[in-house]
Amino acid sequence: MKGVFLASVTALAMSATLAHAATDKPAVVYDQAGKYDKSFNEGVYNGVLKYEKDTGQKIREFEPKNEAQVEQGLRRLAQRGYSPIIAVGYSMSAATEKVAKDFPNIHFSIIDSVIKLPNVQSIVFKEQEGSFLVGALAAMKSKTNTVGFIGAIDVPLIRKFSCGYKQGVKYIAPKDKVIVNFVGSTGAAFSNPTQGSELAKSQFSQGADVIFAAAGGTGIGVYQAAADAGKYAIGVDSDQNYLHPGVMLTSMVKRVDQAAYNVYKSAAAGGWKPGVVTLGLADNGVTWALDKYNQKLITPEMKAKMKAIRKDIIDGKIKVHDYSVDNSCNM
Repeated sequence: MKGVFLASVTALAMSATLAHAATDKPAVVYDQAGKYDKSFNEGVYNGVLKYEKDTGQKIREFEPKNEAQVEQGLRRLAQRGYSPIIAVGYSMSAATEKVAKDFPNIHFSIIDSVIKLPNVQSIVFKEQEGSFLVGALAAMKSKTNTVGFIGAIDVPLIRKFSCGYKQGVKYIAPKDKVIVNFVGSTGAAFSNPTQGSELAKSQFSQGADVIFAAAGGTGIGVYQAAADAGKYAIGVDSDQNYLHPGVMLTSMVKRVDQAAYNVYKSAAAGGWKPGVVTLGLADNGVTWALDKYNQKLITPEMKAKMKAIRKDIIDGKIKVHDYSVDNSCNM
């Protein structure tokens, strides 16, 4: 009986230690594009910086240089008791699932993927809703009736962007043409601005005068090509309007910064929970960027129309197709 009691005390002590670790040693693993990609990773990094500033708590960061280092980094952090650990991007799904199974008492939060484990929180966004908005804006701005989309990889996540974008374009101008290209088939496609530039030049030569890039750091090349050609581009994930004022029509912003901040905040308060968190227009999880860098490009009529479309999506009057639910985008 005494042995059982001691075992119970030991178990409780271990649980308390793990619970404390979950609120006291936060960490993040960025994807291969790095935390200064001016897009997806940098959005998360901004959330990390804000949390550190607000709380004085230091977040342990790891930037893998290749796919093998992703699992190594996650495993090393878990072994050292870091928790919660944020994994940035769907490309980390396999590694995160594997390490999470090996460390059931460590909390993991992954952005842009769903992992069904009791110690994993999955944060996903309704990219199709934000992309619908910027697609509508692209159609309003286009003078050639042709716009473009450049995605990093042809996977369901990026198709959510392209399909939503097409829907937005067609909502405004049903006969407009949407040119779609993808950069590559590996994680490197998110950090290849040279290829992004070449694809953008090709689309401009086909008549496109606005291009939406959902390709992380590769988008930098797309935006430069737009600037060189005197055309327009649309940024992604972070507000990228500042990169080329007068060229960036807008940015489809995913509030990954706020998502990361909330992970650490909830963990510190003892409120971290596994399961799926979905963020869309109604949650301010996605939006379109209007600021001092692009306000001269947006007429009052365009702004009013965007406001009306946003409301109609939230109210359910406009149904935006989710490619991840039904892998089709016929339009």
